[in-house]
Formats: sequence, C-alpha cells, structure tokens
Amino acid sequence: MPPSQSDLDHLLTLQFAVAWAGEAGEEPRLGWWRTDMVSEDGGADFFQRVAPASWRWAVLQAAREAARRADAAGRARLDDADRAFTLYFQGFELDERVEERLGELKRTGGAPEKLLPGLAKVVAARWDRPAFEAWIATKGAPPAANATAAGRRIDGAAPSGIVLRADKLVAALAPLGTHYPLPYFRRAA
Repeated sequence: MPPSQSDLDHLLTLQFAVAWAGEAGEEPRLGWWRTDMVSEDGGADFFQRVAPASWRWAVLQAAREAARRADAAGRARLDDADRAFTLYFQGFELDERVEERLGELKRTGGAPEKLLPGLAKVVAARWDRPAFEAWIATKGAPPAANATAAGRRIDGAAPSGIVLRADKLVAALAPLGTHYPLPYFRRAA
C-alpha cells in the first residue's frame, strides 16, 4: 500500500525541523552541519532574491539537503548502509515518494508552515534549545539504543509504519550532543 499524503507530510515535517535545528551559522543552533540557510542574513536573504515565490521552501530544502548529506556520511560507515532506516533514508522507493510529495507541496504556492502545520510549532524565529528538546520529547521516550561507530543503533525491529518509525528516530536524537547522533534501525535481511 502506498504511503498516505499525511504520512509523507509528517516525515517531511520532521526532516525539515531537525535540519533547521541542526544548522550552525550566525545564530547557531545545534551546529551539526555548517549551514545557515534558514536565517534572515544567511540563505534566506539569497533565496528571497533568486526565488521570491518559493524562497521559504528553498531555505528549508537546502537545510534538509545538508542534513541528508550528514546522514548519508554516517550511514556510509555502516557495513550495509542500505539496510538501515534513518530519518533521511527510508529506503529508495519511499525517499523517492517523499521527494515527489515535496514537489507537489511546493507547486501549490502555499507556505511550508501552512501546508505542514507541525513545522510552525518547531521552526521559530529564534532558537530555543529547551523548546526543541521538549518537541523531541513529544515523539516519545528515547528508545533503547547502542552506540556504534556510525551512530545510535536503536534496539529491536523498525516499526513498519512511517509515522511511528520517524517519531522513534527523532526521539532517539535525545540526548542532544555536539554532533549529529545518526539514530538508525537495522532492517531485517
């Protein structure tokens, strides 16, 4: 059964929120990737000039791409990277469907915060680490995980549902550290 639009929107919301929080820059947040796409004086200024109709999507998409690359670099340290589920790698077919959904959302002309309402609750004008930690806590208690050379391998099987799996991956970001912790599930062979 193909994923629902609401499931894809939920995953995109989580990906954008974590990508935003992971940025460094003029107003540093977690500093997991060296980008400053969402800030007014960073990428937002550039994208407002070159893509005035879609600049809000562009800044979030650029931050998400930086996060996806950091995630891919961490997954590359795994023996079988294609057998891992991470927030930014849900398998080739689902990742392709997420990109299609992102394109659909952008073509509507609506603002990300309107089309992905959960995003407005996280991505704020000012960084607030305790508020971000509280948002992570809404995804559940951090699942049991083991530290590996690549990141945090979550114990047990990955949930089959997109929303639950993504929520557990976000919950496994806690406790927040100075580096992206790369929470991941191992898929069954």
